[in-house]
Amino acid sequence: MPQTPSSDTEDRRYRSKVAAIEPYGVDHIPDVERHGTPRSQFSIWFAAGMNFPIMVLGFSAVGYGLSLTAAVTAIVLGSLLGAAVMGILSQMGARLGVPQQIQSRGPLGFFGNFVPVAYINIFAGIGWAAVTIILGAQAIHRLAPAVPFWLSALVLVSIQLVVAVFGYNMIHFLQKILSVVLFLGFVMITVVSITHSTTVGFHANPHARFYIGGAGGWITFAGFFLSFLIAWWPFASDYSRYLPDDDRTAKRAGVYTVAGNFITLSWLGIAGAVLGGSAVSGEQPIDALARLTGSWAPVALIVVMLSSFSQNFLNVYGGAISIQTLRIPVSRRTAVIAICVISYIISLWADAGFEAKFKNFLFLGAYLIAPFGAALLLDYFAGGRKDKARIGELYDETRMLEWGFVAWVAGVIASVPFWNLSFYQGWVSVHHPGWGDLTYVVGFAVASVVYLLTYRLPGLRRSTGSTAGKRFTESAGTVAAPMTVSEETL
Repeated sequence: MPQTPSSDTEDRRYRSKVAAIEPYGVDHIPDVERHGTPRSQFSIWFAAGMNFPIMVLGFSAVGYGLSLTAAVTAIVLGSLLGAAVMGILSQMGARLGVPQQIQSRGPLGFFGNFVPVAYINIFAGIGWAAVTIILGAQAIHRLAPAVPFWLSALVLVSIQLVVAVFGYNMIHFLQKILSVVLFLGFVMITVVSITHSTTVGFHANPHARFYIGGAGGWITFAGFFLSFLIAWWPFASDYSRYLPDDDRTAKRAGVYTVAGNFITLSWLGIAGAVLGGSAVSGEQPIDALARLTGSWAPVALIVVMLSSFSQNFLNVYGGAISIQTLRIPVSRRTAVIAICVISYIISLWADAGFEAKFKNFLFLGAYLIAPFGAALLLDYFAGGRKDKARIGELYDETRMLEWGFVAWVAGVIASVPFWNLSFYQGWVSVHHPGWGDLTYVVGFAVASVVYLLTYRLPGLRRSTGSTAGKRFTESAGTVAAPMTVSEETL
């Protein structure tokens, strides 16, 4: 087996420098570069969760005919399940020291990993970046109508590009600041908007537009908040992989990750549900926010604009790492630029009819990520990926295809009859709408079963002679001479 990359990745003296451009791409982070505290995982995810799209999801409770009590329990459970998995994935990053996208090479294989990473991670990074650019630009346009949407979106994406180029330390530094600023801002939004709301509580309504039954509506609505965090699953380790490698740090990082995600989703989801009772039919979410906050609307809109940064620093950075995982010979800097340009173009297209497009994007991504998460988790706990002596396997391109890829495909195919999108509805969702959206459960369960039945079987290998690959140096963006190890910064 190739040499473990931890003994091969050179010390580039990055440490905790905030104003230095991160020199590592998808490398294994050497022990000498490990720094930071577990508390950093709370601030980075708390700031990322302080985002208006979560309140937008909460608005949907009334549309599904749920009572406020049912909405609150659905939000809490969906948020808790998603946050719990995020906590585990964050622990994995601290122990293994590699991005989540590289970890998935374990169960899926070096090349088997290309398909889900190409769609799930890059698509998700670009899509979520576009979502938050749209909301931030709408907030600016609402504040200053003379500023066109395209210009405000361009300003936002330019700032996000610069921060994502600087990378890990800069992102953590700014997220600490934003976690405080956004906390105060969303406290104000919550208090003022609920005070101005005409309907604070609401009862179950079987005549609601999307009513599919009490149980089905509850399951579907809980899935909204679960899916929001499922979208982060492929990126969780990216922001914990520099932490010191010890059991106590890893466990505490997991706890802080759970707390940061759960608190924000529960809080803003419930606030959104409460406000949903006062929303005007067909009203854009940003317009509803401005109306409900009254004279405080300018401050609320500034908060929404700032929240676009807290999410997009992560979206753009994670998407860029995913591009490198595909062996595309570009630097992380170039990948960041590509992600920003594409997400900006998409934001110009998706601005009209934003809410419907947002939900389709959210659910489709989660449908495909749920079975991916099952394979990733089981590979770590059942497949022996905890063993750091096996990190070299993640950079070994002779491992072309592993059975985890089959498990992922099986989970996706099995879940298709349960899909419930505006442009496609599976057989089960059409004929049994009262069951609710069970896509995530089916995909995760089937992928888990297939993985457990097959993970001990040999995967598809190929012979490469004396070398397992070529070394890609992220900082220079060039391909160097072949190495005797697998790949350092592929």
